[in-house]
Amino acid sequence: MPTIHLTTFIAAPVERVFNLSRSIELHKKAMTHTGEQAVAGTTMGLIGLHETVTWKAKHLYKIRIMKVKVTAMEQPFSFTDEMVEGAFKSMKHEHHFKPIENGTLAIDIFSFETPYGAIGKMINTFYLRKYMEQLLELRNKVIREYAESDKWKFILQ
Repeated sequence: MPTIHLTTFIAAPVERVFNLSRSIELHKKAMTHTGEQAVAGTTMGLIGLHETVTWKAKHLYKIRIMKVKVTAMEQPFSFTDEMVEGAFKSMKHEHHFKPIENGTLAIDIFSFETPYGAIGKMINTFYLRKYMEQLLELRNKVIREYAESDKWKFILQ
């Protein structure tokens, strides 16, 4: 199972970064290029423990629908979302936030598996892992942009 591990420094308080990372609106802004929409469950605001959101977006030339559930949360230090329904065989995204002197380290641990056996493993290794890593990096870039400016005030009202 491929696992992506990213660490992003954000010059903002841990509570702000934690909440921006749970924002449905900010996630949609980060994924504008995919047409991402929250179509069921928690469709606006901040997603919380045991809540679900169903996302609809165009990824890899196809409209895909994925329902995820927040399965763990320790505010403001971590939360985990896991796929309940969708195109992956499994998907788990751990979000960790470590306050440091001049900001926050946002740590993503993203594990996924495709359902297509040996062919799926080849897709994971040669293409999908890089695609997912780029999506996570883009999302973190948008979170950092909002957290380090006054833009966060428009999301976390």
